[in-house]
Amino acid sequence: MKYILALDQGTTSSRAILFDNHGKVAGKAYQEFRQIYPKAGWVEHDPKDILGSQVGVIAEALVRAGASMADVEAVGVSNQRETTLVWDARTGEPIYNAIVWQCRRTAAMCDKLKEEGTDKLIYQKTGLVADAYFSATKIKWILDNVDGARALAKAGYLRFGTVDTYLMYALSGGRIFATDYTNAARTMLFNIHTLKWDDDLLSLFDIPRSMLPEVYPSGHFYGRTDAAYLGRELAICAVAGDQQAALYGHLCTNKGDIKNTYGTGCFLLMNTGGEAVESRNGLITSLAAGVGGRPDYVLEGSVFVGGAAVQWLRDELRVISSAAESEELALKVPSSDGVYVVPAFTGLGAPYWDARARGAIVGITRGTSREHIVRATLEGIAYQVADIVRAMSLDAGVNITELRVDGGASANNFLMDFQANILNCAVLRPAVTETTALGAAYLAGLTSGMWQGTDELKHNERTERTFLPSIDEEERQKLLSGWQSAVSASRVK
Repeated sequence: MKYILALDQGTTSSRAILFDNHGKVAGKAYQEFRQIYPKAGWVEHDPKDILGSQVGVIAEALVRAGASMADVEAVGVSNQRETTLVWDARTGEPIYNAIVWQCRRTAAMCDKLKEEGTDKLIYQKTGLVADAYFSATKIKWILDNVDGARALAKAGYLRFGTVDTYLMYALSGGRIFATDYTNAARTMLFNIHTLKWDDDLLSLFDIPRSMLPEVYPSGHFYGRTDAAYLGRELAICAVAGDQQAALYGHLCTNKGDIKNTYGTGCFLLMNTGGEAVESRNGLITSLAAGVGGRPDYVLEGSVFVGGAAVQWLRDELRVISSAAESEELALKVPSSDGVYVVPAFTGLGAPYWDARARGAIVGITRGTSREHIVRATLEGIAYQVADIVRAMSLDAGVNITELRVDGGASANNFLMDFQANILNCAVLRPAVTETTALGAAYLAGLTSGMWQGTDELKHNERTERTFLPSIDEEERQKLLSGWQSAVSASRVK
């Protein structure tokens, strides 16, 4: 038996998962690592924690699968996107901690870009809004604030990478210095139309070209790991940012295919085929994962508070003792009885982009119970997702008939059922929930030759449950109208 080893490097933990030739999980392991908060709004990782935790889980996953390194056909990497590392090429040592995608230290820098109108150039070339979320301003901050960094960069000694690039560089003993289209597209330095690093943007942020890795398709032979790390050389045959990897894990390879990950927030991606759709509804345009050739484009929208709303019910309101209890309580009442919860705890994301909006509970009466509040909170997650799906449908001119789902909150049957009702489309939950790692494995397996094409992969595809709409259009529009009124109430006038 041969396996694909997926390295799934996330924001709070590193995982290793072995998939067999049927796309089933044969063994897996994970390890959490330290989060560093130097100042309010700043988030960092120690690069050695990232590398150590990722290497550490590989052996455990192999043991759980009853396999050895010799059984590994190829390696696929999926990773937290935008997180930024800079290291010295002569030693391989990072010159500063990894600045995490969540870090807001460069927000003022991005505000200045908007004041100057440069954000329009950035969107035109990269499909991204000028935001501290992305890598470019993080690189600039390191060059401007770490002693000697600017001089080292100009001398050609520094290297930049997102987490995938850093892992491959370290695991290969410095032989691989590369990334893929999906990760490059999240740096705010990569032109998604020419598929090249953009000289205008490098000049804008004063970043030398010598710092940047080569860019390849997600499914590509990147090189081999150093035997000193893993006991033998392994072929790295795929790299993809986590959300694009999940899109591929769902086999959303056709125009109009869409998936949503229900995590702390929600991340929706739609494959728009060969067209880079310019959003008129506050969505981001980026690149999809693929094997060889020119990549497809995606539209992406984010909900700031998804599963975190359930954590709020548990930890702050203390009306539930576990996330699973939310489903049980929601089903004890036939409806939310006119109550709406808008979980805008950190503002509203797409398509509103209103940082001043705040959470609101609307429609409370004397008869409102905790069951109504819990149910309305779950519905609030589904309404936010529906807002983005409709924005995507309008932008892409595509009628959405299916939504593929993953992430922790997708296990909530009530939420999935309500999502199908409010979207008036089928919601498909897969049997294999490790969708991000599965996408990296699929890409690596196709590149290495374990699988011959996506048609073969579709034979492996197993849907655990399909949720279908069961309410009529009149009721749906009434519910959506109430939601829009609640959203208006949450926004500061």
